[in-house]
Parts: sequence; structure tokens; C-alpha cells
Amino acid sequence: MGARVVEATTQPQGFSPGVASRLVLADGRRVFVKAVSESANPDTPGIHRQEARILAALPATAPAPRLLWTYDEGGWVALGLEDVEGRHPHEPWTEDDLSLVTAALAEMARALTPSPIAMTATAPEWFAQTINGWQIALARAETRLEPWVARNLERLAELEAGAPAAAAGDTLLHCDSRADNLLIAGRRVYVLDWPWARAGAWWIDAVAMAPSVAMQGGPRPDEFVRRVGVDEVAREAVDAVVCSIAGYFAVRALEPSPPGLPTVRAFQAAQGRHAIAWLRERTGWD
Repeated sequence: MGARVVEATTQPQGFSPGVASRLVLADGRRVFVKAVSESANPDTPGIHRQEARILAALPATAPAPRLLWTYDEGGWVALGLEDVEGRHPHEPWTEDDLSLVTAALAEMARALTPSPIAMTATAPEWFAQTINGWQIALARAETRLEPWVARNLERLAELEAGAPAAAAGDTLLHCDSRADNLLIAGRRVYVLDWPWARAGAWWIDAVAMAPSVAMQGGPRPDEFVRRVGVDEVAREAVDAVVCSIAGYFAVRALEPSPPGLPTVRAFQAAQGRHAIAWLRERTGWD
């Protein structure tokens, strides 16, 4: 970094098994560093490398901290980022934070359509191959599902199968938007952690974030996405994506915790409960 570290403040939010720290240097500069060792989690170094590639390609207009440098040696991967003097949204959510964040999501979708960088990863591929929990549960005859899900599992898998087509689009999506990946600095919202970015329909980020907002004391999911303009999207498309997201959280939460991430399954389970409740309202199924 070109100077000695004189102060380091660990950031406790998020789910990375590595370092996340705000540093002050002897020459007065500040930098945010995220770093991980292969020994902590074998997948996270690759995730950091992917985020570095995306951050380096983002335009200056993107609501993301600037990438300053990367380090990749001896099994360690580190990213040095612009240090943003901000805070995460309040929990429970406040009206002021909701107004800032929903406006920022809508503006981010406009600014990143069409995608300013060439992306090989797409939202349709993501939904077809990863965000497909109900189909996985059906294939393995999963028995640990709540009663409403168990009664409707075949219908859920069928509805979920429509998500890849519904998610097609040319917007650069963040694909991991939630409160711990947002910083509010004054009236500006920064979006953090970009490794999962891909091209897709502009409204996917808002729909995927809605269950976590409800979980953390915010409005019901339909109200949250309405504030971003998702009520203009075909209902069938939104239903398919909500179904797919609910299945992802509910079924992934049944799996063992990944190395170094002991709390992620409980967090997914909580989001899954809110996503399933939203899906029940939207479908009206018994």
C-alpha cells in the first residue's frame, strides 16, 4: 500500500470467511481491504478474483467503491478498495433508508442498461443451473420441507422452470443485493461485493432483495418491489423468479454449512420463510 498500517477496524457484517477491514495508513490515506486464504475456504479466493475483474471493468458511474489494487500470492487473495465513510441501512428499516435504497436500485438498473461491460455470465443460466431449489428437492424426494411446500412441490418446480426465460435481459445485475452489501454515505448509496454480477432483466435485483428487507423489519416484498417499479413487469415473470428464489433459500438452508461460514444457512432459512410467504400470497395456492 506504500505506507505502514497504523489503524485497522474489522467490519463484522457479511458472510466472507476472510478479512474485511478498514485501514488507516501512516500517510493519512484510508483503504478498505478484503482478503482470504485458500485454507479458510477453498471457493472464496476465486470469488475475490472474479470480483476484482468486475470492479476493474465497471464504469465510474456505477455505485461501487473503486478498486485500487489486488494481491494474489501464496494462497492469499486480497483486494484494496476505496474506503467509503458510510453505514449499512438501519435495522429495522426506516422510511428514509427505504427511499434512498429503492431509488438507488432503480437508478442502478437504468445506468447499467445495457450492460457497460461484456458479460458471459447471465441470469438465465444462473436460474437454470443454481437458483433451482424446488427442482433439486423434487429430484431427491426431499422430506424436510414445510407442509405447504410439500403439498405443492411439483407445481413449484414447474413454476420455477419458467424463471430462466423470465430473467433474460441486458442489464448488468449485482445479484446479491441486501442490507449488508449496501453502504449509505450521506444521500448516496454504494453497492458492495460484486462477484456474482451477470446480465439479465433489470428488475431481478429488487425481487431477490425483497425477502431480506421484510426479514429485517421493512415493508412486505410486494410493496418493496413496487417502489422500484417492478409492478410494471408481467406478473407471470415475477412469480417464476420469486418461486425460484424461495426454493433456492429454503432448500440451500437444509445443506451443511460451507467451511468458515457457520451462520449462512440460518440466514438463508430466514429469507426462505419470507420468500415462501410472499409466494403463497402471489399464487393463492392451498
